[in-house]
Amino acid sequence: MTNPATQSNAPAGTLLVTGGSRGIGAAVARQAAAAGWDVAINYGRDAVSADAVATAVRAAGRRAITIAADVADEAAVLSMFARIDDELGPLRGLVNNAGIVGPKARLDEMAVARWRRMLDVNVIGSLLCAQQAARRMSTRHGGAGGAIVNLSSMAATLGSAGQYVDYAASKGAIDSFTVGLARELAAEGVRVNGVRPGIIDTDIHASGGEPRRASLLAPGLPMQRAGSADEVAAAIVWLLSPAASYVTGTTMDVSGGR
Repeated sequence: MTNPATQSNAPAGTLLVTGGSRGIGAAVARQAAAAGWDVAINYGRDAVSADAVATAVRAAGRRAITIAADVADEAAVLSMFARIDDELGPLRGLVNNAGIVGPKARLDEMAVARWRRMLDVNVIGSLLCAQQAARRMSTRHGGAGGAIVNLSSMAATLGSAGQYVDYAASKGAIDSFTVGLARELAAEGVRVNGVRPGIIDTDIHASGGEPRRASLLAPGLPMQRAGSADEVAAAIVWLLSPAASYVTGTTMDVSGGR
């Protein structure tokens, strides 16, 4: 007999996507809505873009709310989860997508303040959100199970020398976190997996000071093109779904062979 405490079994439910107003997060929200999820769209500053994603979710027949919150701020994260509880109901999925990258630089040119902010958002933010999600989804806490997907990066395995070694280090931490949390929650109905995007054509490159980075690097990639946010989102939504019911503690490369 199958032990229900070892599976999430939820085709849909309430999903939180952090950094959901643009790029991969926005694509996840749209595809998740098509798969039957109600979606809480977290964002940092761009309320207009977040509202546009929420409109797309509602057009797919699902409920949506937008929530401005800095994931590195514990009080803001607690408030965000409380609002999801009140307005959308029991959480069944989390996509830890919010993340930042700094301008291209060598480590010996970087300021400590940059490192602290990078780790606060990319690592502490993911831990805070996963902690709150686990408290709601784990059968140990009376939850009905669920799934968490953490956004890593191929930078975690490649190191990003001369570019973003601090970013790469933050994503290496996410890889370790994914394995550990997956094993911690495996018998409590919660699956935890990761996705490592490669060179994806989103505006995060502009945030790092290189808006044309994806197109410039594309010819040197094995598939000779950059990936799209929708291609990464498809992998994430699959990992959230019952089709991935026996997949946990895994980080999937979505990198075109890079």
